Amino acid sequence: MDQKGRAWIELDMKNLASNLEQLKKLLPESCSIMPAVKANAYGHGAALIGRALQDMGIRDFCVASAGEGAELREAGITGQILVLGYTAPEEFRELPRYDLTQTAVDFSYAKQLQDYGIPLTVHVGVDTGMHRLGERSENLEKVCRIWEFERLKITGIFSHLCVSDGVSGGERAYTYRQIGAFNSVIRYLRERGITGFKTHLQGSYGILNYPELRCDYARPGIALYGVLSSPGDRTVSDINLKPVLSLKARIACVKALHAGETTGYGQAYTAEREMRTAAVSIGYADGIPRELSNKGKVLVNGYEAPVIGRVCMDQLTVDVTDIPRVSPGDEAVLIGRCGDEQITADEFARMAGTISNEILSRLGSRLHRTTV
Repeated sequence: MDQKGRAWIELDMKNLASNLEQLKKLLPESCSIMPAVKANAYGHGAALIGRALQDMGIRDFCVASAGEGAELREAGITGQILVLGYTAPEEFRELPRYDLTQTAVDFSYAKQLQDYGIPLTVHVGVDTGMHRLGERSENLEKVCRIWEFERLKITGIFSHLCVSDGVSGGERAYTYRQIGAFNSVIRYLRERGITGFKTHLQGSYGILNYPELRCDYARPGIALYGVLSSPGDRTVSDINLKPVLSLKARIACVKALHAGETTGYGQAYTAEREMRTAAVSIGYADGIPRELSNKGKVLVNGYEAPVIGRVCMDQLTVDVTDIPRVSPGDEAVLIGRCGDEQITADEFARMAGTISNEILSRLGSRLHRTTV
């Protein structure tokens, strides 16, 4: 079957390598990269990205679930795989089976891991101000007591910065309070003779805006894939990220739409002139937001083609009236470059009223991933 027959994703691994090297250069030499390859590597394809990163020397990865970790193991990924999120007790058996490191999301959950009855490798999550997962940083005794669970092999401790993407005075002040809270926990543990664990705090924006932090790991996600979350995001570090992913689909047919006629479900678009339209073989089942109905765009033959009518499950329609030489089988570019024009993932996200992280991570399994 033609891998580019309907709709597909192209991955530029040279750009991935470039982004990895740039992020490394921002960090202290002693800090290792632990890429976030959760959500199918932000829609890029966890197996493809994981193997490529492993070939680039990466030995530590983080995912959201035990299932994602198992997928990486089955794809041949070795080294540490940290599950950042919750694993249900009935799934604890998957942790040793696939040699996964589980996050202790708070003290009571750590006790559940201990009560499972067999040794498990763990990183301790600390809540320094995001107020999501992690034992609260002020509960120093509770954090310390997790090390008393003899069946838990604790190899790391971490937290998450919730406004590190902001550069306002208030956002930076809050981030530094989080950093201070995390360092206080580390100091408390070490004063009590608890050592031998690795630390990590920074995600993508933590690296870009607080590169001076001295942790053992950093967990880049969206930046590793060459994208910022939103257009116009400001960062302290000067870095030239290169997009890894392009999203393309095939034009199925080109036809006339006469003035006064409508197209698609709900007659959501009415032609005000004689038009030519193209049906593009991609839709919301592939992860294209329905919010782009009547306001998105694609690139065809180096020109912008507006989305008209509703985005459907498997297709969308674009206006190609003013674009020369459009034929069935031509490529439509939804994210990426076409001629002198480009649609970035963050621009695509802006049109849909969301962030690039969501757009990329929702790209569906029907899309074949290939490298270029």
